[in-house]
Amino acid sequence: MLSKVFPALLLVGFLVMLIVSFKPTVHRSYTEKKTTAITPNVTDTVKVEMKKYWMVFLKRGPQRNQREADAAKIQEKHLANIERLAASGKLLVAGPFGDDGDLRGIFILDCADSLEAANLVKTDTAVITGRLTFEIKSWWTAKNAVFK
Repeated sequence: MLSKVFPALLLVGFLVMLIVSFKPTVHRSYTEKKTTAITPNVTDTVKVEMKKYWMVFLKRGPQRNQREADAAKIQEKHLANIERLAASGKLLVAGPFGDDGDLRGIFILDCADSLEAANLVKTDTAVITGRLTFEIKSWWTAKNAVFK
């Protein structure tokens, strides 16, 4: 019995000495050290400047009963207007939705105000002919986060 108790006591004694002498130290991970080296003052906060854009929701209009040839001409002029607005720097994003619902597509415009945005959208042949209507909402995002 002593042959079993003695090794157990030695093990307990060793564990007690280990626990008593243990002094925890804080070790920073490699990524923390690397980040700190790149950004010396990690507590600084980055100031985010916000910018307002204009989100235009293009919706199915009341006048969609044109002949196929006329509808194709309207669509051609609609795409030409999109290219013109994009070339001017006012239109940043344009595109249709993938279904055949009432919500047909979007524009994101970089304008001074909603009046300017509305005036630009009203130059579109699809809006003029009533194939599309639109709704404009202001949309904020961090400056230069999405668009330059």
